[in-house]
Amino acid sequence: MEKYNISVFFPVYKDEVTIPKLVTTIIPILKSITKDYEIILVEDGCPGSSAKVVDELAKKYKNVRAIHHKNNIGYGGALKSGIYNSTKELIFYTDGDAQYDVKEIKKLLPLIDDTDVVIGYKIKRSDSLYRLILGYMYQYGARFLFNIKIRDVDCDFRLFRKKIFKDIKLHSNNGAICIEMMKKIQQRGFKIKQVPVHHYPRLDGTSSFFSFRKVADTLTTFVKLWIKFMIWQEYE
Repeated sequence: MEKYNISVFFPVYKDEVTIPKLVTTIIPILKSITKDYEIILVEDGCPGSSAKVVDELAKKYKNVRAIHHKNNIGYGGALKSGIYNSTKELIFYTDGDAQYDVKEIKKLLPLIDDTDVVIGYKIKRSDSLYRLILGYMYQYGARFLFNIKIRDVDCDFRLFRKKIFKDIKLHSNNGAICIEMMKKIQQRGFKIKQVPVHHYPRLDGTSSFFSFRKVADTLTTFVKLWIKFMIWQEYE
């Protein structure tokens, strides 16, 4: 793996408790892989102490840098900032709430040699009952309606080659970005491999996604993307 260089980024929103542990856990893993790495913390205009925490981490570790959004843009906006500010050949990201074990990046890395994307799929989802129901409805709906041929559309544990994002442009600012991303990657014919990963209960706080406003916004984008992709066949 020494031949590679890698950007790792975490979207951060109300994750001030979990993000320091993610950073300190992944640094020795990256050091064992390559000397050429960076960690980007995308703080999405969060109230509270998240901005202070990511700035402190950036000051403490030379390979860590912080990106701040003046206002809360949304999950998709945070992913776009992480992706398009990454400077290395490989890009890995996962959520800042620590529901995935960053040490499992070691499952993904050996597979990138002969593919373009390596993505995780949850072995078992560790969420409350209503989130499980909504999550499965959303995922199976997305796979069926968009003909996306992967097991887990919204498993945010992914490793890409940076060249992908020179070919595709992402637009969504909310959770529907995962559908947009994976549909465009599939449509362009990039090679995808899938790996089972563990999913754990949230250690601190609550998800900001499951509010009426954000769910409604995501579903609206969902419909717009379906019309754009499946009716008009537009993939720009």
